[in-house]
Amino acid sequence: MVFTISGMRESRESRQQRTGVRDLPRPRPPVRPGVRRRLHAGVCTTVGDYTGRCGWAVVPGARVARGGGPCSCGDTGCPAPGAHPLPFADEIPAGAPAACAAEAWARVPGAAVLLPTGRSFDVIEVAAEPGRRALVRLERMGLRLGPVLATPAGRAQFFVAAGAAAELPHLLYRMGWDDADLDLRCLGPGEHVTAPPSDHGGQGPVRWLREPPPEGAPHAPEARLLLGTLAYVCHRDRSPV
Repeated sequence: MVFTISGMRESRESRQQRTGVRDLPRPRPPVRPGVRRRLHAGVCTTVGDYTGRCGWAVVPGARVARGGGPCSCGDTGCPAPGAHPLPFADEIPAGAPAACAAEAWARVPGAAVLLPTGRSFDVIEVAAEPGRRALVRLERMGLRLGPVLATPAGRAQFFVAAGAAAELPHLLYRMGWDDADLDLRCLGPGEHVTAPPSDHGGQGPVRWLREPPPEGAPHAPEARLLLGTLAYVCHRDRSPV
């Protein structure tokens, strides 16, 4: 029912003040089975692209409802809800044909798509805004870049050659950034990044700032080629104006 005053639509706030009754939030319509099937099929296709076209291993990850809730791993005390591999699901290896990867992913419907670091690539992570500025600088310099992710937590993740996590302290020392207060870290062996089209920890979707090329992801660039620019923009972002 629509209430009107003098032929005009009455606002929700005015109606609440007049009647003293607060509107209940409207429930979200459920996802229709056909839409759910199409979404799942799209994720299966994407997983096949990651393993076959890009040459990355893919790990099924836990999920959590957008805005919070219990982790799908089933642990009520989970320390990282919706942001870790599922302990009971098998990894899909790098190089798995798209059809095989899609068939394997069909056995874990609803899982988040995680990419393990420390194998085909490591990841240098910085805050989102400095990361975007660094990406523009690096592209203008004509450097060969790898994919770059943007997370809902406000982080930018640059794919670099594996081994960067172990080399990072030495590289920062050589470049003179070892004593600087930088919001910069590197993810290596034993860690993961969430890949599109998945949500991360119920915070929202992860997206590509720079997608893998259509012909497949080439070898990620050496960290030393990007690190100087990333450190510089991070330092400027944290320096007082």
